[in-house]
Amino acid sequence: MTTANSPVLPRFAILPYAGTIFLSAFLLFLVQPVVAKQILPWFGGSAAVWTTCMVFFQCILLAGYAYADFTTRLGVRRQAAVHAGLLLVSLALLPILPDASWKPAGDAEPIGRILLLLTATIGLPYFLLSSTTPLLQAWYWQRFRSAVPYRLFALSNFASMLALLGFPVLFEPVLSLPDLGVGWSALYAVFAVICAATGIVSARAAGRAADAPGPDAARAGAANSTAPGAARQLLWLALSAMGSMMLLAVTNHVTQNIASVPFLWVIPLALYLLTFILCFDHPRWYRRGLYLTLLAATVPAMAWFIGSLNLAVAAPLYFVGMFVACMVCHGELAAIKPDPQHLTRFYLMLSVGGALGAVLIAIVAPLTLPGYFELGIVLVLLAALLAVRLERVLRLLALGVTAASLVLVVRGAIDYSDGIRVMERDFYGVVRTRDWQEPSPYRTMYHGSIMHGGQLLGPQFKNVPADYFSPGSGYGRVFAALNELDPAKPRSVGVIGLGAGVLAAYGRPGDTMVFYEISPRVVDIARREFTLMADSGAKMEVVMGDGRLSLEREAPRRYDVMGIDAFSGDSIPMHLITREAMAQYARHLKDDGVIVFQATNRFVNLPPVIKRLATELGMHAVLVSDTPPNSSDHTYWYSSTDQVIVTRNKAVLAASPLARGATEIADLPGLATFTDAHHNLVRILK
Repeated sequence: MTTANSPVLPRFAILPYAGTIFLSAFLLFLVQPVVAKQILPWFGGSAAVWTTCMVFFQCILLAGYAYADFTTRLGVRRQAAVHAGLLLVSLALLPILPDASWKPAGDAEPIGRILLLLTATIGLPYFLLSSTTPLLQAWYWQRFRSAVPYRLFALSNFASMLALLGFPVLFEPVLSLPDLGVGWSALYAVFAVICAATGIVSARAAGRAADAPGPDAARAGAANSTAPGAARQLLWLALSAMGSMMLLAVTNHVTQNIASVPFLWVIPLALYLLTFILCFDHPRWYRRGLYLTLLAATVPAMAWFIGSLNLAVAAPLYFVGMFVACMVCHGELAAIKPDPQHLTRFYLMLSVGGALGAVLIAIVAPLTLPGYFELGIVLVLLAALLAVRLERVLRLLALGVTAASLVLVVRGAIDYSDGIRVMERDFYGVVRTRDWQEPSPYRTMYHGSIMHGGQLLGPQFKNVPADYFSPGSGYGRVFAALNELDPAKPRSVGVIGLGAGVLAAYGRPGDTMVFYEISPRVVDIARREFTLMADSGAKMEVVMGDGRLSLEREAPRRYDVMGIDAFSGDSIPMHLITREAMAQYARHLKDDGVIVFQATNRFVNLPPVIKRLATELGMHAVLVSDTPPNSSDHTYWYSSTDQVIVTRNKAVLAASPLARGATEIADLPGLATFTDAHHNLVRILK
């Protein structure tokens, strides 16, 4: 911006600052899904991996903003020299992808290990990228005294959103993880050179900068000539924290029931960034009355749908509701931003709020709340914060919205807990058990919102498998086929995913069954609440840790049957259906052994993926779809289920139990084999 009393700036004067900020923000948000996608399989494919990563990203962002705020006291010249030195050191840490030595061993504590891993591998580069936006805006302001800096913040968020949207659309479909890591590292090296050069130019120009502000700057200074007080800074923090909490609470709510993959993390984060872009680009984008009205409608609606499993309705509602909430929070922030001379403090408080929100959702909530209650709590807090912020008449409306949301959230929490015997939570999700009396006494285990096995109660039902593992299921037909071929042969069975331990009901004296389970809560509750493992005739063993990583560490087990049945809610750990995972299963399987994949899912079409993996190893894959009996007075609990049977053993496939229930799997044209380095969830969404 130029004025009569300020020097005319060449059009290209802003380019080094805008270009450096754009590239830094692009790299800052591109590295998030790249690194998270690599470490996701190491920690069980849980949605909590992403929220833990977000804690790291928000906290390093806070450190970067604090560094920018503190070093402004050094002056531009010394600040630029320090920054250039750190950029040079950071180049020694490239490339950024962590190596396999960071994989957890057994039951290692996940949160601390993830944070340590990220700090050691991308900590310094991410820190320097995080500090770029406030640092260069401060340099620009001190050099030109122009009112452009806050629009540079909008530019940085635009670059961030491009990186996020580009990842699933442009980068993930065509580039492997190693390619992404090398490409990102090369771009970071370019950024380091450009940023250091911009710092040198700014330092040389610092002594020549005009001391007197132009009319635009003068007007801004007159409006806000003193440093913001504590109350104003706390309001910045609260609004920023609320936006961060909405982002992570909605992300958790969606990914726990679909799949924990970068594609589904990107949508809410991109919407979150879009609100920053709009609100800090120009005041015209935030129409206060419109967005407050929309928020008054969407907050109660989100509270009403908290318990809904119809994600075709709930997911769009939550994405729209989160966008509206963040527009309000960030629009209010933009309306009370300070004079540019205080911009580093403003950004520091924004980052404190962002980090605080991430910590509350990703760490405090799992440690203190027995179930997924955080989204409801955040909705009530959001409405209450607005009630404090708004004028008298609107405050009454906000209080009404707060009360309505509180009632709906409490109602949802009661429904969620109604009849529950046990509800406990760990890093990998919420585990609940519940007893039913109809059509027969039955105890179920829920992981997330989905039933994960159960047990018919009463001595007459000892070792009777039900629901997903009934005699008509893929598992039931495989064991029946093996019994038909050789009923006396002892079997060795390995299963990834314990659940309630229903498959133990198929164990006979002389058999060995090994369950691989990553969640300590699941193991504890399976033993406390269910007797299936204790009643089984087979010898039982439980191996703690991610099943695939455990198989990688073990010598070949030579299993007759392997079950791949690890889910959290309806979420698919994608690292269990890749070429590399299949190689591990084959290594542990006898030549005539059978693998059973649980393929039941409302959102993802898994059978064609598994068929491709089987074909590569010269194995045959068939689908068994089991449907509950139509009779309303059946004694047993059954659930509709799809399971894929993979084997080289033609005799098993020809045995009558499987031959009667198996069907061929249709190919999905153009589907590429899933690998650790490259798989595309979009291609198999139903």
